[in-house]
Amino acid sequence: MKIDRLIGILSILLQQEKVTAPYLAEKFEVSRRTINRDIEAICQAGIPIVTTQGAGGGISIMEGYRMDKTLLSSSDMRAILAGLGSLDSVSGTKQYQQLMDKLCSGNSSILSNNNHILIDLSSWYKTTLAPKIQLIQEAIDARETIIFTYYAPGGESQREIEPYVLVFQWASWYVWGYCLLRNDFRMFKLNRMHALNKTGKPSDVRDIPQFHLDVEKIYPSQIQVKAVFAPEMKWRLVEEYGMDSFTEQADGRLLFQAGFVDEDSVFGWLLSFGPQARLLEPEDLLEKYIKLVHSITDIYESEV
Repeated sequence: MKIDRLIGILSILLQQEKVTAPYLAEKFEVSRRTINRDIEAICQAGIPIVTTQGAGGGISIMEGYRMDKTLLSSSDMRAILAGLGSLDSVSGTKQYQQLMDKLCSGNSSILSNNNHILIDLSSWYKTTLAPKIQLIQEAIDARETIIFTYYAPGGESQREIEPYVLVFQWASWYVWGYCLLRNDFRMFKLNRMHALNKTGKPSDVRDIPQFHLDVEKIYPSQIQVKAVFAPEMKWRLVEEYGMDSFTEQADGRLLFQAGFVDEDSVFGWLLSFGPQARLLEPEDLLEKYIKLVHSITDIYESEV
């Protein structure tokens, strides 16, 4: 990707006083013409690059304008490289490892001292997830739409969207884009997408709002739930909703309060606690929950 190469070229120019175009072309496995275009792009970004011809010539950042090499310390670089390495765990390739090698050209100690941080963003669905991420990245770069079958609580639907942002949040991967079926911007969970393909059709030119990962806007709380849990379930409440989600009662039980998107989310979550959870409010939801529990019991009793 071009942006990776530009970052790599800048990193090398910060670490070395002067380099040649053939050296950069070999380093990044591109032509000298491509390197010349990259240098022009860097200049257009406001960083003056000087090229000199003849013996001892080469490419360098203009004297007096050179950025401070300490702008990114070794610890800063290690943090950046840990993040880049995490992307390889998703893609299943060595693309970002190669970028890391280029960024650390001439300072291999950064890589050797970076083993104390490991970020793995892969999942149980890595074999199917990585190709989806790659395809969506390609579609975003090419500004073309994608189509897929989407499975959601409301049912199965065929979608075509203009993808704009890949998001890793809530331990899952999502794509944010303009849905041509709903005529609005939507978030789609990659694990719920099937038969994903690029269409070859260009995305429309439209005003794209700034993307904000606001949970309440994307998944607004429709139901305020109050429930009580056994003390043994404190670890789950802390892990999933935090210490502020409950108060410890005199008898040791935990009074929990939080908002949920819909009834199915409430029921599925409470059932995962078995007899260790009891729903208190809202009352109309409690009646539905009791009926659900009875219907589950009836299924098993009928088979005995």
